[in-house]
Amino acid sequence: MSTFLQLNKKLIIKKKAHHRAAALKNCPQAKGAVKRARIVTPRKPNSARRPAAKIILTNNRWVVAHLPGVGHNIRAHSSVLVRGGGSRDLPGVRYTCIRGVYDFAGLTGKRRRRSIYGVKRPNDKIKKVRKRFRFN
Repeated sequence: MSTFLQLNKKLIIKKKAHHRAAALKNCPQAKGAVKRARIVTPRKPNSARRPAAKIILTNNRWVVAHLPGVGHNIRAHSSVLVRGGGSRDLPGVRYTCIRGVYDFAGLTGKRRRRSIYGVKRPNDKIKKVRKRFRFN
């Protein structure tokens, strides 16, 4: 004999997956315009002054995004590219701006972990390729 739960298994509706970066609507990044750049203070055990920006995305969603790295050139009406994953100890900040894209300049003088901060490979580190193997 079947139980009541076994009979009604098809009627049970599963919960939808919870997306931490809901404003991106299943896209890896989204373009947005900065409405206000400000300084946010972290949660209780930590103490700092972290830059963040209030951004309206092209899909008309409002988000607060972290501005990584030391210093920034972001002002109101700047264009930025936003990805998911914010700062852990900043309340309400679930997104991060990508450096080196649109109006958000990359860091200067960065030698390590350059891909995060939008820095091109320095000229002294570029490997010299023989003429016959070049593409142009």
